[in-house]
Amino acid sequence: MSARPLRHLLGIEGLTRANALALLDTARAFWEMNRRPVKKAPTLRGKTLINVFFENSTRTRTSFELAGKRLSADVVNINVAQSSAKKGELLRDTIATLDAMAPDLIVIRHAASGAPHYIAQRVNAAVINAGDGLHQHPTQALLDAFTIRQHKPSFEGLKVLICGDITHSRVARSNIQLLKLLGAEVRITGPRTLLPRDAEALGADVYHDFASALAGVDVVMMLRIQQERLLNALLPNTREYSRTFGLDAQRLALAAPDAIVMHPGPLNRGVEISDQVADSPQSVVLQQVEAGVAVRMAVLYLYAPGGIDSAPLG
Repeated sequence: MSARPLRHLLGIEGLTRANALALLDTARAFWEMNRRPVKKAPTLRGKTLINVFFENSTRTRTSFELAGKRLSADVVNINVAQSSAKKGELLRDTIATLDAMAPDLIVIRHAASGAPHYIAQRVNAAVINAGDGLHQHPTQALLDAFTIRQHKPSFEGLKVLICGDITHSRVARSNIQLLKLLGAEVRITGPRTLLPRDAEALGADVYHDFASALAGVDVVMMLRIQQERLLNALLPNTREYSRTFGLDAQRLALAAPDAIVMHPGPLNRGVEISDQVADSPQSVVLQQVEAGVAVRMAVLYLYAPGGIDSAPLG
């Protein structure tokens, strides 16, 4: 079955379980390629990728750029801070201008939820959502699933805990949706002010006590606490957050003995995660970064027009 059920990758919606697993299988081939001395394939030669990031990013933008270049695509990065958008140009005009240049793929990150959907209706290129507002971050969820799959034999019955600012996290929303699709049991926890009112509607089990939430889980996914939440009085201070929901070695011992620890980055060491845990053998944070390049290579390969006419590695 094809891993590409739709023309664009705007969210986890539209992916079936078989689609998602096929995409992860494709990513595995690229992950192996990226560990070779020559990390290059001619798969997307002649294709053009434009990365348009209206929000700051290090991991996502860099990994999409690397992914495109390792597939031999022509990659253009738009610095929005120096673009016409800063001069007052409307999003639809910016996108119309880029589309007129006939790219094959547009990777977009935007602060407005739904911006990639808006763009997808107005361009000929395939659109990949690299994060939109509080809505979705599909490639982050896919790379997280890929990393989990490297360590756990099956998603069926797997217990995954996501801890932190669930309300404002597109990472959490995408991960809950994808992990549930793959058969995992998902728990969420965090301060009541950072849990969505419709938390149970997301399909996850809600815990208000961190210790109870950690009991026996196979995967612990910590989310970054954003400093602006302190200004909005959603958190008293980072010290209080760390005392109640920070992951240290003592709390990690409540999880399964072979539990892995994940974090989408950037880490706030000493806030949501201690140095001891972040640098422990159970931490797979850097493995997530490595997986990000392979997964985004798979996404570009599968969603590029005509990109699936040949084998992934040429």
